[in-house]
Amino acid sequence: MAVPQVAHAGGFYLQEQSVKGAGRAFSGEVADQGAESLWWNPAAIGGVSGVDSHFAISAILPKGSIDNVNTLIVRPGQTPAAVGGDQRSRNPINNGILPSGAIAFAVSPKLAVGLALTSPYSFTTDYEATSWVRYTTDKTKLRTYDIQPSIAFMPTPNLSIGAALNIEYADATLSNYLPNLSPLLADGHQELKGDGWDLGWTAGLQYRAGPVTLGASYKSSVKHDLKGSITTTGLLGPLAGQNGSIDTGASFRTPWQATVGARVAVSPRLTLNSQIVRFGWSEFDSIKLGSPLNTAIPENYRNTWSFAGGIDYSASPQWTIRAGVQHDQTPTRDGNRDARVPDADRWNFAAGSSFALSRNFTLNAAAAYIAFKDETIDRTTAAYAGSAAQTPILVNGGVNDAHAVVLSLGGRLTF
Repeated sequence: MAVPQVAHAGGFYLQEQSVKGAGRAFSGEVADQGAESLWWNPAAIGGVSGVDSHFAISAILPKGSIDNVNTLIVRPGQTPAAVGGDQRSRNPINNGILPSGAIAFAVSPKLAVGLALTSPYSFTTDYEATSWVRYTTDKTKLRTYDIQPSIAFMPTPNLSIGAALNIEYADATLSNYLPNLSPLLADGHQELKGDGWDLGWTAGLQYRAGPVTLGASYKSSVKHDLKGSITTTGLLGPLAGQNGSIDTGASFRTPWQATVGARVAVSPRLTLNSQIVRFGWSEFDSIKLGSPLNTAIPENYRNTWSFAGGIDYSASPQWTIRAGVQHDQTPTRDGNRDARVPDADRWNFAAGSSFALSRNFTLNAAAAYIAFKDETIDRTTAAYAGSAAQTPILVNGGVNDAHAVVLSLGGRLTF
């Protein structure tokens, strides 16, 4: 269903779920109507007639470097030493393709049902085995696949109320290299894998009064409980007893989202859009590992804001152009940021267009340039924490010259 490689909202949230939304920097989705806004607000399908559907595909093309400044490793009984390895990792976040889609049906003039298919929280970072970050990460992969059945009811001609269930599958892999006690020995390796199905929910409403539409929605956090294993290889000498595979579980939470927005048609051709999102990223405080490990990987994410504004302009009855700007905060904190998710505050500059090829089919296209702030990679970690072999990794690096281009293409079909 999806092959996402990188997130382009804060943290590891993928917001590229609509081409129309991408073209205006996601500035009006909670207040727009139709299947294209179903992921953000189930009330968006209230009042649809017949069948309304959309499909979208986005190519996500990130660039940037993860650079070492002065990372040190402290082996037991030894003085701090340079971590070694390649001092710059270029483009560790791979290019990716993200498809999505939704469909809505009018059951009656007041009642509609719909279904959205998305991959909202997904990313991959992939470093060489010789990278300076190898003891904190070499490959991290998360895939979430969200099936969102929705219902919307219009108790009055101006008000739409919606609710949805989020059935979400998660598949995760986290791995890193492990230092042996002597710097002359080759590194060991550790990999944690797991998957599972879990549930969340979404609720929203829209108020439509002439040229003004107001929207609000809340999307719950989803607690993912994964079943899997942790495999350790390549440890030598006193550490060799840790080699092997252990069945275990892991759990983490995605953030909740509270979204408000408005669309105002200031003329028959021009519509202004605005949207504010509060993300509850503090839910992602750690990745908890179950028995027999009974430990946790701290994350310490913070709650964040996203602000967006944009326009839609009808150049002709068939052709609409749009544009928007979005500022999105990173949930990662100084002192807690690692190379698994080398995130930073970003600006999203977007433009797009729609062209009605027929009465029932509209083609959508969008392009965006995302500029990331330079940021530190600075979370201290330790191999074999709490044991006599504890080996701290004093991380001191940074994210530099990071940016991304996102190209989206899709269409809307009604019948």
